[in-house]
Amino acid sequence: MLLHKLHSHHPWHLITHKFAMNTRLCHFSCQKWTFGQKTMDSWLNEELSGCAFKDQRLTTRFKSIVACLSEKSGKSIPEICEEWASTKAFYRFLSNERVEASEILAGHFEQTMCRVKSIKGPCLVLHDTTEFIYNRKKPLSNNSSPLSSTNKQYDVGFGKDYKTGSILLQASLAITLEGLPLGLTSTKFWTRKGSDPDKELKKKNSPTCMPAEAKESIKWQESLNTTHKLLGCHASKVIHVSDRESDIYDYMCNCHELNAYFIVRSSVNRLTEESTLVDEVALTKRAFKHMINYQDANGNNIEATLNIKIKQLKIKASRNNKQSCYPELPITVVSAVEVDRPVDREPIKWTFLTNLPVSNKEESLSVIDWYKQRWKIEVYFKVLKSGLKVEESKLRTAERLTRLIAICCILAWRIHWLTMLNREDRRLAPKLAFDNVERLILENYIKKKKPETLQDYILRLAKLGGYLARSNDPPPGNTVIWRGLNRLYELKAGFELAQNCG
Repeated sequence: MLLHKLHSHHPWHLITHKFAMNTRLCHFSCQKWTFGQKTMDSWLNEELSGCAFKDQRLTTRFKSIVACLSEKSGKSIPEICEEWASTKAFYRFLSNERVEASEILAGHFEQTMCRVKSIKGPCLVLHDTTEFIYNRKKPLSNNSSPLSSTNKQYDVGFGKDYKTGSILLQASLAITLEGLPLGLTSTKFWTRKGSDPDKELKKKNSPTCMPAEAKESIKWQESLNTTHKLLGCHASKVIHVSDRESDIYDYMCNCHELNAYFIVRSSVNRLTEESTLVDEVALTKRAFKHMINYQDANGNNIEATLNIKIKQLKIKASRNNKQSCYPELPITVVSAVEVDRPVDREPIKWTFLTNLPVSNKEESLSVIDWYKQRWKIEVYFKVLKSGLKVEESKLRTAERLTRLIAICCILAWRIHWLTMLNREDRRLAPKLAFDNVERLILENYIKKKKPETLQDYILRLAKLGGYLARSNDPPPGNTVIWRGLNRLYELKAGFELAQNCG
């Protein structure tokens, strides 16, 4: 099997379909600590333990802000703070030039490394980019760096013209083979001045002739190198997964230099030793057929039969000065093409490039299944935008918005983690995710049989968010978990207020 082949290359034990996490991975004690008038859950205290700003007062303020935001996620800053002094302190923190996004996420990165280390087996790191769009009616402030503008104006109704600006985020999310998110391993925030700089360069030069450092696509190598540096000796247990945008020769060469495994969906017809990638795959005999079932965008169940091909070959850099700078790369191509062309939709046509040892049916299906997990990072971005509503913020500069998004990245992971933790088939202790007060509320708010496992408690949390738990309903999603957490924190605040006043 593919995982056994990986085992022969690296001195760590792999498991195929189940993974084990030690107590340190998910355990958060039920103790709580207080600074000022704000109480912080121990999971958040542990997650932020590695954060150390240049000024200790900033560290204290940061933890207070995250505690408030976690209890009222998705609301405006005045709603979260409830008073002018706290609101002003929140704005000052976001405007502080001494606060970097990397410092905000330092503790989370450290805990991600611990969780990856605790996994007995390989894990996936999903790389992708998302864009946060902000609409502004008035001119953007010149204080600090203004939010980059796309120079587009449009009418949103009632005769009001709004100008759009955006912040881009390149994120790397570590998950287990089964899809449980372990946390972020790297982030990069930036804004564009005008249009896409890569497109501007392409007007003057051939894209293949431009140096990698001059392109925005250098983000893929930066996220790869940052992840490799963070995980250190544990980087060998990671498989990097990315979409067609990362089909870049420099990126794959970088993986080869770091001895890092990758899975990339092909978008370029690359040169091979004898012809081209497309021609080589076309001449390859079918290895086997495989049937898949999935739901389309409209929720319709679709069944498709795929022809699977496997081909080992060497690819070359493009026909220019790159060929003298880059070596040939040995890769394995896994191709999946739908047998019968459907009438009402585009046929499935996937081509994956990987440096994993793949030679049989089980190993090739593992590559396809692991690439399908890439959707988890899209769900993570959805939690940021729809759940935490970072695009609804009225902050007016890129720096302030970047710091706010960085804080929300930690909370988005927590929501996504709880959602996927509920789908584990192991009996987990409730104290892994909930403290004593939260468990007491979940046990008594809904008068039914007392919950026993962590999954039972998460199900009750989802019911607080509107989950109906009918027999044919799918498992709770991120939306009901997010709404349930907000409702739980409201009940918890009332419970603690009654105790203090009683």
